[in-house]
Amino acid sequence: MEFRNRILHKEFILLGLTDNPALKVPLFIFFSVVYIITVLGNIGIIALIKKAPRLHTPMYFFLGHLSFVDLCYSSDIAPKMLVDLLCKSKRISIIGCVLQLFLFCTCGTAEALLLAAMAYDRHVAVCQPLHYATIMTKTYCFWMMTGVYTVGSCTFLCHSMRETGCTFRLSFCEWEVRHFCCDIPPLLKMSCTETFINEVVLFICAGFLVIASLLVILFSYGSIISTIIQMHSAKGRRRVFSTCTSNFTGVTLYFGTVLFTYLRPSSSYSLDQDKAVNLFYTMVIPMLIPLIYSLRNKEVKEALKTIIVRKNE
Repeated sequence: MEFRNRILHKEFILLGLTDNPALKVPLFIFFSVVYIITVLGNIGIIALIKKAPRLHTPMYFFLGHLSFVDLCYSSDIAPKMLVDLLCKSKRISIIGCVLQLFLFCTCGTAEALLLAAMAYDRHVAVCQPLHYATIMTKTYCFWMMTGVYTVGSCTFLCHSMRETGCTFRLSFCEWEVRHFCCDIPPLLKMSCTETFINEVVLFICAGFLVIASLLVILFSYGSIISTIIQMHSAKGRRRVFSTCTSNFTGVTLYFGTVLFTYLRPSSSYSLDQDKAVNLFYTMVIPMLIPLIYSLRNKEVKEALKTIIVRKNE
């Protein structure tokens, strides 16, 4: 039965964001603008960091990689979602669904690990400023970044393969995904078989990765806050706080949505609510990250001004 189920159906149908025809064009325009800003913003951050010598520091080294991951993250979901808003056929092959889910999960894990690495960098900069240059060397940053990608790929390769494997071993009663992308919760809702094991695997895998990253972040920011409190200079406290605000904002946005989506009971799953949350961390957060780090960062703005002035000379 299960074999026949999978053989007869080679594809899913993504029902998309809405069934209301009047909303499809406005949503297409809005999210097209969001995606364009995301692409231009993240590519702009990567190019600026590469071109401006003053940004060749560990903090911006990690930020460049974060922009790259956000670009991949959004590009995995947005193009298909935008096409489906205007096309009648919203089909996606099972292989396409597996790849979309796999890339979605892998980029999400890489982002969590990168945010943890950036928090550690700020911890060293604030708590051990005299040793920052000797600790966060180019070689150390390179190996740290290599570790992020290696652990993110290998660890999450195992986890996401296990998750996608568990998910696609299910027997599906329907082939219409009530979502705009292939994500684990809506796929589990389509199953006619028991999904308890899948939910446990998802909770453990997502929980381990999220909690491990959060522990590093909480330790880093806890040390930073302790150091700030002990500072006697109000100006020094403001300067240190301003350097960490962007990182903290990014961490709050990302981990808040991830914790809400994956680390909660399936009984509380709401289709419309989860669509909105998924849209937020697949479309909005990748757009906001470059804006947060550029608009709130004096060094980035000054580097951009310098490059513009040089071009105009």
